[in-house]
Amino acid sequence: MGQTSFNHRVEPPVLLIFLTVSDTPTSYTRNNVPRLLVFLLFWPAFSAPATPSAAEMARTIREAGLDPEACYRVRDLSFSKEDIRVYLTDGYLIFSKPVMGERLSAVFTADVEGGDGEVLLLPPYRGERQSMAAFTQSPNLDEHLRAALMIFTGGTARTLINRMEKEESGRKAPEMGVLLAEKWAPVVANVIDGFQMRLVEELMAASPHSSAPERPGLLFLAANGRQLGSFDVLYDPDAREQILAGQMVQRDGRTVYNVWSSFVARSVRTAAKAKPAAHGQFSLGNFRIDAALDSDLKVKATTRVSVRVGANPMRAFPFAIVSAMRVNSVRVDGAPAELFVRESVRGRALRDAGDDVFLVVTPDALPAGTEHEFEFEHEGAVITSAGNSVFYVGARATWYPHGTPDFATYDLTFRYPRRLTLVTPGDVVDDRVDGDWRITRRRTATPIRMAGFNLGDYEKVSGSAGGLTVEVYGNRHLESALQPRMRVVETLPQPPPVRPMRMPRPDFTRLPQAVTPVLPDPLARLRTVAEDISSSLGYFSGVFGPPTLKTLTVAPIPGTFGQGFPGLVYLSTLAYLDPAERPAAVRDPRQQVFFSDLMQAHEVAHQWWGNVVTTTDYQDEWLLESLSNYSALLWLQKKKGEKAVESVLEDYRNQLIATNGQGRPLESAGPVIWGRRLVSSGFPDAWRTITYEKGAWIMHMLRRRLGDERFLKMLAELRRRYDSRSVSTEQYRALVKEFLPPGVTAESIDTFFDNWVYSTGIPGLKLRYTVKGAAPSWTVAGALTQSGVDDDFSADVPLEIQFARGAPQTIWVRTAGDSASFSATLRQPPVRVAIAPAGVLAVKK
Repeated sequence: MGQTSFNHRVEPPVLLIFLTVSDTPTSYTRNNVPRLLVFLLFWPAFSAPATPSAAEMARTIREAGLDPEACYRVRDLSFSKEDIRVYLTDGYLIFSKPVMGERLSAVFTADVEGGDGEVLLLPPYRGERQSMAAFTQSPNLDEHLRAALMIFTGGTARTLINRMEKEESGRKAPEMGVLLAEKWAPVVANVIDGFQMRLVEELMAASPHSSAPERPGLLFLAANGRQLGSFDVLYDPDAREQILAGQMVQRDGRTVYNVWSSFVARSVRTAAKAKPAAHGQFSLGNFRIDAALDSDLKVKATTRVSVRVGANPMRAFPFAIVSAMRVNSVRVDGAPAELFVRESVRGRALRDAGDDVFLVVTPDALPAGTEHEFEFEHEGAVITSAGNSVFYVGARATWYPHGTPDFATYDLTFRYPRRLTLVTPGDVVDDRVDGDWRITRRRTATPIRMAGFNLGDYEKVSGSAGGLTVEVYGNRHLESALQPRMRVVETLPQPPPVRPMRMPRPDFTRLPQAVTPVLPDPLARLRTVAEDISSSLGYFSGVFGPPTLKTLTVAPIPGTFGQGFPGLVYLSTLAYLDPAERPAAVRDPRQQVFFSDLMQAHEVAHQWWGNVVTTTDYQDEWLLESLSNYSALLWLQKKKGEKAVESVLEDYRNQLIATNGQGRPLESAGPVIWGRRLVSSGFPDAWRTITYEKGAWIMHMLRRRLGDERFLKMLAELRRRYDSRSVSTEQYRALVKEFLPPGVTAESIDTFFDNWVYSTGIPGLKLRYTVKGAAPSWTVAGALTQSGVDDDFSADVPLEIQFARGAPQTIWVRTAGDSASFSATLRQPPVRVAIAPAGVLAVKK
């Protein structure tokens, strides 16, 4: 019923005796003792107790429970957080007991006659309304509530209680509070458990001892809707998109979070400026990691990193590390600090990650602008065997404690079994053998975003390209998953020699016989891969400028994927196999092109797109994958010609228009800027296809509109301008406008981005035309009809006019509504008019 308190030991007052020398004896009475001396005499008793630890705060939050004395019968009580409006029309509202003076949760139930509540959310953007409608069948969220559990900070509970007392919209109902507290206590404990880390951060920032500015409050509403069932609505002032509505669902045994809508809050939209950095921001500057791999390849490491506090003092520092790793201790500037770990299913589903988030809590707030050393001791199993001395390194970017990706230098030391080779980025500082162990130390001369490593029993091929060193490693042995199984075939026995007719004829029964297949060679394409890596690295260096690191190391990884880290590329073991020896599942022409021609160049391109030029927000991450994927297509064109690129783009188009079980095309899952939000229960493969394949189409259509020369110059300027910086989609749009050819307007680029980047839709196009005239003047005229997209969708479509002699002529037609007409005067009769091959992402009717 009362405020929850913390038990802290307070030392008894210490009597400080001062001996003063004076010409006149002084009588120290209560009235004439100097103020300073009074303060010193009783200072320990007057001083506030130390701020509780994170674990103490978390325990108190968890154990606070609901407060029957803070239960109200409410009518027509409403409140809002930015775009979110909540109406508690008729029902009961019970608050939790206070923690450090603040009530952090409440439950509303409409389980009374005529009871009702409502939550209203109106997404401000067309794409967000489309998303909301895809999940809820309505562009706006307007749902009546059976019940709602709320978690809030920033004095929200205090405001609501004051309003109920002032407006008489609620009266106390402690007798009902007893029943509600008992019924809802397990639910509240379960949900608030996942918010402990955030609430601890909030309370520490709001502590009387904190000098950080006052923070706006968090609001999380877990609703039980009458039509939509259970769903969430969130206002998080520290998020880059402060408003979110979504639902947690199960798919194939995994928890998936369907984001219905996510956008910046009204106050940020109307501020006409970017949202300031979140409170307590800090940056990481220099990593020194000492890692030891035992005989079972378990990792035990010490990570030291320089931490610079941002604009506000800070006591709680959030970090993340893969869940397979356990952080055992942390020290700050050599002194022990508190390690607080708490993770929720909802949090992991929202991040779509296997990382655990934890807090490093210092005894006192670290001043703004100061730099400190954090030292972590951590261990775990992030390396698994794929058989035959082939290994899989998991958590390649998250095996050490990390925060928001920052450019930092790395000093990496590994101790590992000498029978293996370990690769990691940086220049070699030390490489020696110590008995059965090998010790390798590498250091990066320039800051990079992350540091991975790989290891195995390798064979190596080295090369160079334009002053850059390339080291390509391949497995000497074949991983178990790629070894063909022994086949059993039936054979006929040889007939016996001719015998007299009286002998019975032999029984020609089929006999089983084991046939041992020939194993694929894991090094079959090692030199081919090395040559392709070197050539593509040289090509991209000539177009985009040299990469940051002068040595690029490539090593195999089991699976069907690759990754491009700074100075280190992980390449699927399938890329090393002869195409004829790859598994049947990846032997179709599309997959063969991917593993033989595209994967290597794509991952090499990440040395620029992702490791030099970066993004901050998830809405902009499509740029890095799309640019890398299209860079690989540029390299494919250089190797095999334009037709090869057209074939790949056609395959991409077919995948984008493929429908799911509800008959919806995959591309309709959402715009490319949604990033990981595209992964939903209805479209599990949407993120990959839209980000990589529609993204490549977007780049290709921009290239067609700008022309090859301007497009490549634009990419070079993108790298130069945003070297070691993040670029946004809007900054990229502005950059494109700087390279427009004559006749192409900035307005047309805005239209392009509005339709292809910020929205969805692949039009169906039907071309009709006629040819009239006589030598030397001919006229071709016709119409381009558009279907299958919204009425306001428009696209610039290149029409190719082919002649019997000479090069074809291209004219551009902008679609609008149902039909767009065009005409052109020609000097010779055309043989054919058609939409240019791979000219636009469309379905030709």
